Amino acid sequence: MPNRSTDMLFQLIKSLEKGEKRNFKLYVKRNASGEELKIVQLFDALDKMKDYDEVQLLQKNPSIKKQQLSNMKAHLYKELLSSLRLIQPSDNIVRYAHEQLDFAGILYNKGLYLQSLKLLDKLKEVANSQHQYIYSLLTLQFEKKIESMHITRSMENRAETLSGESEKIYHQLALSNKLSNLALELYSWYIQNGHARDKRDVHAVKVFFESNLPPIHYDELGFYEKLYLYQSYCWYGFILQDLLMYYRYTQKWVSLFHENEIMMRIETGQYIRGMHNLLGAQFNLNNFDKFNEYLQQFEAFAQSDLGNSNDNIRIQTFVYLNTARINKHFLEGTFTEGLQLVPEIEKHLDEYKLHLDRHRVLVFYYKIACLYFGSGDNEKAIDYLNKIINWKVDLRTDLQCYARLLHLIAHYELGNDNLLEYLIKSVYRFMAKMKNLSIVEEEIFKFIRKSFNLSPKKLLPAFKSLKEKLEQLQGEPLETRSFMYLDIIGWLESKIEGVPVQEVRRRKFLEGRKSGSVGKIKVNSEK
Repeated sequence: MPNRSTDMLFQLIKSLEKGEKRNFKLYVKRNASGEELKIVQLFDALDKMKDYDEVQLLQKNPSIKKQQLSNMKAHLYKELLSSLRLIQPSDNIVRYAHEQLDFAGILYNKGLYLQSLKLLDKLKEVANSQHQYIYSLLTLQFEKKIESMHITRSMENRAETLSGESEKIYHQLALSNKLSNLALELYSWYIQNGHARDKRDVHAVKVFFESNLPPIHYDELGFYEKLYLYQSYCWYGFILQDLLMYYRYTQKWVSLFHENEIMMRIETGQYIRGMHNLLGAQFNLNNFDKFNEYLQQFEAFAQSDLGNSNDNIRIQTFVYLNTARINKHFLEGTFTEGLQLVPEIEKHLDEYKLHLDRHRVLVFYYKIACLYFGSGDNEKAIDYLNKIINWKVDLRTDLQCYARLLHLIAHYELGNDNLLEYLIKSVYRFMAKMKNLSIVEEEIFKFIRKSFNLSPKKLLPAFKSLKEKLEQLQGEPLETRSFMYLDIIGWLESKIEGVPVQEVRRRKFLEGRKSGSVGKIKVNSEK
């Protein structure tokens, strides 16, 4: 069976650009032997395959024996990485630091201690200026080794100076480690569960955050400590649906990079994620003007050299930029127009399927389904929702719940009464099992069950009654997520007025622009 997603060598080869493939062959053939030429043959064979299939590989290349294949693949993998290492940008701080440490080691082994110390001192200065304290520490360790074993007389009070520098670096790294752990664990909680579902979740997250947040003295924080602190508050606020906190700390996250522009090149991925979350915060707060402003900035970044500097950056930019573009259509109520994005998104989802994690793909499927639902194409919405429902994954239970709820509503719209009774029970059980039933969802289920027995004359008042109930819940902190995932009020208004959902959304957007209420922050979160 083809196994494209799990063979590491195949993944690496398929990620290579033309120039990288050419460089690899030149690199191998410089010192060509029988074994090297054989791995070039294996490389070519794998490069031509669309999906990795070991049986097919051996059949089409009889000179490659099955018992040799494992060792050949390991050797080819190593040689590919070696060839790629040679063409990495010379301004990469990680590569520069390792290279300088190697040079310092060579000089030390030659007995040229002062030269080694001079080189290490320069490396330490560069590492500190770019907040790369791991390399500062490695440099200090090497300096202490030299000073403890040789009388260099390189400077007065050398021991005290090195000891003081080491203590300061250790303190910074310890604080950075605690804050990065906190940010990572909060993000992991969100990926598994989504937003806080009930008071128990809220209490558990608050206790975890407060017990793991170390004492903070802002004047002592370096770049990474601030970054991880802002990320921690960002995820904390987002999980608790405190949208103002989420907005405030995503703003700090992005501003940190604007204040330290050199770090934008070193931590480009973190900058991209910061922009994504800042756009998400503006979207959730319905702040259209700021959303549009940041989207334009992000699109300019996507066209820049930095935004195209490597595959990882291009893929992350594709994911987050297209997420924002879809969100813009949600804000404007232009769902049908937004569907024009879908072919290009699907093309890149296929192109990048070796690299994208399941979470990102699930989000795209859900957003595309919402575009189709909003434009009135319920059948296509169901197709995309089925991709989520039928994909057995153990993350984003919230997204899986709302995909099922939207799937139920789409079938309701299509009048598939023969399915609805089963779907109501199935979706209700699933959401209850995942602890994802809030008052909003309970009211929706109650309404759909009751609507089967209502005459057309009584259905319209029932829709109005449900809308009034749900509008009263919009300000409740633990109900906010229901309205973030599903524009249930917009759907109810479309049913009451007898018009498509996107017409309701578009009218609200235009009225808001005219009155000036769109672009103003609306808060549905706990202060």
